[in-house]
Amino acid sequence: MTPELQTAAYIAATVLFILSLGGLKDQESAKRGVWFGITGMAIAVLATIFGPGVAIGATLIISIAIGALIGVIVAQRVEMTGMPQLVALLHSFVGLAAVFIGLNSDLVPHEFAGADAGAEKIIHEIEIFLGVFIGAITFTGSLVAYGKLSGRINGKALILPGRHMWNGLMVLASLVLLIMYMNHAGPWTLYLMTALAFIIGAHLVWAIGGADMPVVVSMLNSYSGWAAAATGFLLGNDLLIVTGALVGSSGAILSYIMCVAMNRKFLAVILGGFGGPKGPAMEIEGEMVAIDADGVASALNEAQSVIIVPGYGMAVAQAQQSVAELTRKLRAKGKNVRFGIHPVAGRLPGHMNVLLAEAKVPYDIVLEMDEINEDFPETDVVIVIGSNDIVNPAAQEDPNSPIAGMPVLEVWKAKQVFVSKRGQGTGYSGIENPLFYKENTRMFYGDAKASMDSLLPMID
Repeated sequence: MTPELQTAAYIAATVLFILSLGGLKDQESAKRGVWFGITGMAIAVLATIFGPGVAIGATLIISIAIGALIGVIVAQRVEMTGMPQLVALLHSFVGLAAVFIGLNSDLVPHEFAGADAGAEKIIHEIEIFLGVFIGAITFTGSLVAYGKLSGRINGKALILPGRHMWNGLMVLASLVLLIMYMNHAGPWTLYLMTALAFIIGAHLVWAIGGADMPVVVSMLNSYSGWAAAATGFLLGNDLLIVTGALVGSSGAILSYIMCVAMNRKFLAVILGGFGGPKGPAMEIEGEMVAIDADGVASALNEAQSVIIVPGYGMAVAQAQQSVAELTRKLRAKGKNVRFGIHPVAGRLPGHMNVLLAEAKVPYDIVLEMDEINEDFPETDVVIVIGSNDIVNPAAQEDPNSPIAGMPVLEVWKAKQVFVSKRGQGTGYSGIENPLFYKENTRMFYGDAKASMDSLLPMID
């Protein structure tokens, strides 16, 4: 392949990546957007493999085959409930790749000629240092996020004394090492900075509690993009630079939008350790009152308006098909059934939207928090399926709550609220929910799928 043809292929891939991001703006165009991305990546990979200067040998072919095989196996085995941790794990691969490429660029001598040789050498050294720094933070931060999301690491925030001071000192030390590296103090400065960056990445994410993990995932997505862009500069690959910049900027924008939705400060997300309690939690009065399937079905049969609020518990139980069937039966009886989706419901941005789309729930009845919050006072029945923080009134009522000030779905304003939940625990984030103790709330205990299935024969 000639350089001109490769450039044309890269431009086509870039356009497809932009169209892919545009297609992901809503549910109806998301599938088309995914196919744009797949096609663009296929073109990019083929144009790189058959481009000038690439030796197609056994090592390259075997590596591609192994990677493709792993991808196919993972795609077939991972359930939708495992997507958040899979995304975090894939982010770590991008970060580790950036580290390896940066270290390799330092080991392999580069010759710079011409009048601008000195400036080019300085820029190249900065690219190496920044690429390794961002990649190392992304790698360990993503691994910790994977551990928390998969349950291998405790989801509670690990708050160490003086954590911000230690983070600041490590960043300052990295800057000093950058100056020393550029003054040819030796490759040990790069290696030491890599170790510090590994610690920074792990420490930042470890200090973040479960309630804020969706924002962390999108932020790590942004980090992986910038790491890829830095790698593109090192390899002289324009497409990798553009692709990394697209991923980095879109991830940062998404993180900002989610911070607004959670009433968090964007800078606090970057620094880690946000969302901690400010004092003793407010005491909760009352008791949890359980209800059986007959009671819930009776209320649904009498209701005219129903709002369903799904959360990660629905994903764990894989109850989306049962929820969709319940929705179809209720709508067939002329009832107004809609879904209320919080921006950070689940453990991944858009997690609930994907599950409902998979179950063929009509897009027009799936509404965002801002679109549906005013309707709860006129709603007869709300069914909360596996949600906790996004329906927690403590966000408005308790200034000492870790989620104080976070906009939530105000389900407690409805006439009746039924909460489908496995047990009386506080859930992934460990935050107590006063909703479960309110007079108009009843606890519908059990596996979400089994609970929804038990309702279906009773809807008449």
